[in-house]
Amino acid sequence: MNGTATGLRPYALRCDHRTTPLGIGGRTPFLSWRLAADDDAPRGTAPAAYRVEVTPDDDSHAGWDTGRVEDPEAIGVVYAGPALRPRTRYHWQVTVWTADGAEGRERSWFETGLDAGEWRASWIANDWTAVEVVDPPEEGERALDAHGLLPCPLLRREFSASTAPVRARLYVSARGLYEMRINGRRVGDGELTPGWTDYRHRVQYQTYDVTALVREGGNVLAATLADGWWSGYVGFEPRRPGAHYGGFPQFIAQLHLDYADGSSQVIGTDERWRTSDGPIRYADLLMGECHDARRAAGGWDEPGFDDRDWPAARVADTGTDTLVPSVDEPVRALGELPAAAVTRIGPEAHVVDFGQNFAGRVRLTVRAPRRGQRIVIRHAETLDDDGGLYTANLRTAAATDTLITGADTVVFEPRFTYHGFRYAEVTGLAELNPGDVTGVVLHSDTPRAGTFDCADPAIRRLHENITWGQRSNFVSVPTDCPQRDERLGWLADAQVFLPTACLGADVAAFFTKWMHDVRDAQGPDGGFSNVAPRLAGVADEGAPGWGDAGVLVPWHLYRVYGDERFLADSLDAMCAWVDFVHRHNPDLVWRHKVGPHFADWLSIGRPTPREVVATAYFAHSAELTARAARVLGGDQADRAERYSALARDVRAVFTARFAGPDGRIEGDTQTAYLLALAFDLLPDDLASHAARRLAALVEEAGPGLTTGFLGVGLIAPVLDRWGRADLVHALLRRTRRPSWLYPLRHGATTIWERWDGYTEEHGFQAPAMNSFNHYALGSIGEWLYQGLAGLDQAPASVAYRELVVRPRPFDGEPFWAEAAYDSARGRIAVRWRQDDDGFRLDVTVPPGATATVHVPGDDHAAVREGEHPAGESPGVEFVGIETAATGGKTLVYRVESGDYRFFARRTG
Repeated sequence: MNGTATGLRPYALRCDHRTTPLGIGGRTPFLSWRLAADDDAPRGTAPAAYRVEVTPDDDSHAGWDTGRVEDPEAIGVVYAGPALRPRTRYHWQVTVWTADGAEGRERSWFETGLDAGEWRASWIANDWTAVEVVDPPEEGERALDAHGLLPCPLLRREFSASTAPVRARLYVSARGLYEMRINGRRVGDGELTPGWTDYRHRVQYQTYDVTALVREGGNVLAATLADGWWSGYVGFEPRRPGAHYGGFPQFIAQLHLDYADGSSQVIGTDERWRTSDGPIRYADLLMGECHDARRAAGGWDEPGFDDRDWPAARVADTGTDTLVPSVDEPVRALGELPAAAVTRIGPEAHVVDFGQNFAGRVRLTVRAPRRGQRIVIRHAETLDDDGGLYTANLRTAAATDTLITGADTVVFEPRFTYHGFRYAEVTGLAELNPGDVTGVVLHSDTPRAGTFDCADPAIRRLHENITWGQRSNFVSVPTDCPQRDERLGWLADAQVFLPTACLGADVAAFFTKWMHDVRDAQGPDGGFSNVAPRLAGVADEGAPGWGDAGVLVPWHLYRVYGDERFLADSLDAMCAWVDFVHRHNPDLVWRHKVGPHFADWLSIGRPTPREVVATAYFAHSAELTARAARVLGGDQADRAERYSALARDVRAVFTARFAGPDGRIEGDTQTAYLLALAFDLLPDDLASHAARRLAALVEEAGPGLTTGFLGVGLIAPVLDRWGRADLVHALLRRTRRPSWLYPLRHGATTIWERWDGYTEEHGFQAPAMNSFNHYALGSIGEWLYQGLAGLDQAPASVAYRELVVRPRPFDGEPFWAEAAYDSARGRIAVRWRQDDDGFRLDVTVPPGATATVHVPGDDHAAVREGEHPAGESPGVEFVGIETAATGGKTLVYRVESGDYRFFARRTG
């Protein structure tokens, strides 16, 4: 920290929700910060004002200074100074004052990327006519016939630097995947770069500081390419299994060198680059990767390598208008899993259990191999009844990596593929030492934001499974599953899981990028798609609950992170979607233009009527669009009124068409009531009847749930809202199918795609759709934080300005739970314990926030806070007693920022 701070300390400074980003594209970045109180700061210490100062690295032009701004709720500011120059580093500083004048200060930086007109490079590709494909195929070529895959191109360009540069920046992208090297050293730590977008609209590029890698004299730029999402296999459409965007990978790069004397040098991709195929004989995200170590070209990525036999690269395209700077962090290798067990299943075959289902790859050390030895690694989520890999649910994904060895010890780790697996079968080795095999975990770098724990080991494991499901499926886009031939960004899966995802990790930048994908996939008529990025022929027309993610996701991101740009960037698309539905359904019952209409996907038993599902989402999207317009204000007032009126009209039609006088909803399913109650579609008198009927249906089922993807994330919050946390507790602890804990009985370490993925009676479900690493049904994770632990924000709160701390203890049972969350304002923490002595509740409220705290009971005199009776404790205000629908009572207190320790002794 720079400067002095006697009250508050800014921390976690972000530019566009990223720490010190290189190469931002927007010229009005959002500069944000979080706050922590000093240890000796009194309760209630809160910000009163802030100041942000932005200065260029070289002081070559004017910066920006907000001056002192009196705003106690500020968590960030949108840059509004002079136009930011391209390729320039800016330092920025935030100062925060308390009301008594104490100040805290912190500094950070960001750097701008290339202006669109600064690209001097071309898209280059391998000269495929010069690629040697062996006939008959050698071991390493076997997949070429089976899958139509080609070797991964190598590209290189030597250049000379007059002296060591004082500043060197490399701007890189690919239509496909790339790995970049300079003088034999890898550039950056991103994996599967540049990530997946709809390349017809946008291709992200990455910016690297390579000053330390470029030296005086001879240098070489070197890259390896792979098909990736651009020209490889993705999705499940048999008529279009791959090459959705192009036929072969292409590469673009531009190196800017600045010297001490003020001169500069630019090297871009063009026909002067040389190309060849190398040891990676094929690499595909679904099929796997093959390395032939015998074909390695030693030193090819270093100066002085003889590339005279390499043909010149060909220029594939000169257009650069689709290139945009990255707005998110890349996929990275973010963990390692040692082998939990290695089991021999044959003379040269072993099965490795990593103890955890995950997305990633295997790193294998092969010691003293025979030249030409063929080692194959196959991957699977689970084992069949005979102890072998269960691969039927991979469908057409081969998920197989192959190494053909040279004569030296080698560490084999694929670079352009990933798999969803817990088990790996390794064949071709007589012995396999557990220390020679490691699972490498890959996922988008979304920093951890929340933690949860509780007394029940099964619920704790459930939370871990949810977390692993999120990691496994946040790989450039929010995928449905990592193992089979799909891995698509399904909109409904993302929107139902988003509240849980935001609590587990900081996903602001990740979803900033993906919402670009969602808007790119929107049709000219306003219809969102079902998956983003869009793939031709894959359920193009958005279904109810799927297309609506284009409205629900930006609204939730705004509520969590307080950045109005989530709404501003999407409002036109939100309006176009609601208009699209309205235009085709003027009677306000959504029955036309429903796409494949998945309804409440994978629900149990009686289906929820499709028109009920669709019309509920129609009303909800109209209402959220109105709220978004109202937040943005100004010239959006007319929109706010228009969509608010439309939402009222759709709600009225929903009630008239689907609700009976006793509150029963057509279809009489759990999800029908959940949608009506969660989206506030019913008048108060009918809503109370509907809530009772919902509770009755849950009780009749066991208590149990019958919901699918759309209903599962609503059941706990809705039951809780209507005073039936007892039913949520019962559902949470249920171990019979369908339930969240049933898979744990069968060794699940992630969330299953379906409630009956495996059963004792029937074994595995139909392999056509049966992933064991999905996240949609894991949306109960939101309630673990907000309900069981009690860490929530008020309905009208934004960025956790108004906290609601209301734990839901099990009735009379000794128990404890805790959750912590690094919110947009700062750290929030809740921990409670219920035992024979009474109820203890510890709460941390960040600076600038206030909290309404609920303590179970009805005897205010029996509650202490710290060393004082709660009614006399500094900073604590007694509000009153609240009675739930089932008669349970809580004592309600109002507190400001600080740490609090409540204790309600047991009475009676």
